[in-house]
Amino acid sequence: MEKLLEQITGELLDKVIVESVDPQEPVQVRSVPKPWRLLGTGNYAAVFYHPGAAEYAVKVYAPGRPGLEEEAEVYRRLGPHPAFSECYYTGPGFLVLKRLNGVTFYDSMKQGILITEQAIEDIDKALQYARAQGLHPHDVHAKNVMLQDGRGLIVDVSDFLKQEDCSMWEDYKKAYYQLYRPVASRWMFPVPRLVLETVRRGYRLWRRRKQWRNWLTHLKK
Repeated sequence: MEKLLEQITGELLDKVIVESVDPQEPVQVRSVPKPWRLLGTGNYAAVFYHPGAAEYAVKVYAPGRPGLEEEAEVYRRLGPHPAFSECYYTGPGFLVLKRLNGVTFYDSMKQGILITEQAIEDIDKALQYARAQGLHPHDVHAKNVMLQDGRGLIVDVSDFLKQEDCSMWEDYKKAYYQLYRPVASRWMFPVPRLVLETVRRGYRLWRRRKQWRNWLTHLKK
């Protein structure tokens, strides 16, 4: 761990460029120093790994983006669990996490990899566990859950301290059982990225309108 921390502070943080252009969209990574490799991006941060320490993932928050301390607290409450990562170290602007290996549900659909019902059930149980620890699962969607050998993992818990309700996972499950599973059981095929992004943006617009209608209904009461 000591060597990895030296590599993070001496190599990665000095040269990596992570920018938050739109708070509603994933951060953008402009530069990645060798030999570091980019694993993925979220709305707050980007995740990297070093080939010499591939069992770790380093999550680097974009400047000005909040949530690092909150995410560390979520991992503290979760403790060891097979469906979640673990936080090994909290530094200025970064976290060192246990790396989870697999393919996100989003990439599974893009690549034509079957998302198993077992994975759905695993994530349901993991979310129930998180609630039992006093957390409120939030922002659980196809880019934040992963398929590994047919089992389900949750790769992003940064918003689990938020108190408001979030229906993203329940909405995804409805789409899985009503649309994805009936089609995939007969015909498995890659879904073009353009289609997935169109659905993602359409769903976000629908959620905003739904929240706006709920707010107006609440005001009329």
